[in-house]
Amino acid sequence: MMSLNQDPYYDLEYIRNQFPALSLKVNGYPAAFFDGPGGTQVPRRVLDAVTDYLVHCNANAGGKFFTSSNSDHVIKEARLAMADFLGAGPDEIAFGQNMTTMNYQLALALARRPGRRREIIITEIDHEANRGPWLDLEERGYTIREVKMDPETCTIDMKDYRDKLSENTFVAAFNYASNGVGTINNVEELIRLAREAGAISVVDAVHYALHGPIDVKKIGADYLLCSAYKFFGPHIGILYGKKDLFSELPAYRLRTQSDSIPHLIETGTLNHEGIAGASEAVHFIADLGKRFGRQERKTGIAGEEHLSGRRRNVLAGMEAMERYEQPLAEKMLDELSSIRRVRVYGPPRDYPRTSTISFTVEGINAGRVAAELGQKGLFVWDGHFYAIRLVEKLGLDQCGGLVRAGLCPYNTEEEIDRLLEEIRRIAGK
Repeated sequence: MMSLNQDPYYDLEYIRNQFPALSLKVNGYPAAFFDGPGGTQVPRRVLDAVTDYLVHCNANAGGKFFTSSNSDHVIKEARLAMADFLGAGPDEIAFGQNMTTMNYQLALALARRPGRRREIIITEIDHEANRGPWLDLEERGYTIREVKMDPETCTIDMKDYRDKLSENTFVAAFNYASNGVGTINNVEELIRLAREAGAISVVDAVHYALHGPIDVKKIGADYLLCSAYKFFGPHIGILYGKKDLFSELPAYRLRTQSDSIPHLIETGTLNHEGIAGASEAVHFIADLGKRFGRQERKTGIAGEEHLSGRRRNVLAGMEAMERYEQPLAEKMLDELSSIRRVRVYGPPRDYPRTSTISFTVEGINAGRVAAELGQKGLFVWDGHFYAIRLVEKLGLDQCGGLVRAGLCPYNTEEEIDRLLEEIRRIAGK
């Protein structure tokens, strides 16, 4: 087995000790969590933040008493943390039930805006959460135009995207990275082209949020959504809205609800304990940056030397995680690709991708592969992962879809070797 040089700045033992779930065993085998693209495990400090909220702050917002004041403070601090995570302002950060629900709220609100533009662009590579809400607007008279994905490279057909943009385009919706095959899209270019056409951009960053720094101002996103449970937090959704557009969003709301941002889209009582946990997840990433950021970056991070504090550490933390994960992903790609009867799906090797790898084993249903791996404590996903259009375009929807393994900063090379050994066994049957 090929062995990888370990990053001298990265303390894997320290990181693994933060996650209580990693002590789990299945049938006597230590659990290896390759299911991160469907939701990461949670560090102890996030669990503690949720518990602490429920003990010391458990009250609704706006009250003139101790626990309510504490609750308001927790939510305010969480907006600041998430603003640092995304490079936004705190009043541009809204919380909700999950990304899908928030995107439905956004789509319905935008559909109330008067105007002659009646076309919406979606793509074949996207998760259904950034397709379904827009497809449902057909019943309101909108025309949906679907951009092709190249099934050989699992990348967006940029010519088709340009051709479909027009003076009639109202919204262009696309993902930052594919949760199905790991492809990282050139969102800055996708957003620029949408803006030049006069369209609103809506970016699904749910999968990408764990795998690289996000700067909503730099990429120029109008709206961007992500989910805290994909980067060590609880199950809540986050919506960024560019201030000028967000302020004018005609969201559906109760008359008792504030019409100011970000509250205008936050219907009902929020998941306060989940928000507390999401805030702590950002602190966890910032802590990784503070501890394991490259020494030569002490005076500057990727051209953003002006940054300081938590935002600076978040960027360093994202960089540290990817610096650790990418060599492991390359090893897994190389060795999976060499196994007879295994086919790996995703972009070309010189194309940006996350450390998420999807594959099939010829003649064996993806569900069966996942089940056999699961019996050995190797946790992978199978099926379409809600990127059902992608799986259809790959011609895999009738044969169980894909097997998906994703890396997180707590995965080890030994776990990858275990996974590869079992896949070889399964493929050799």
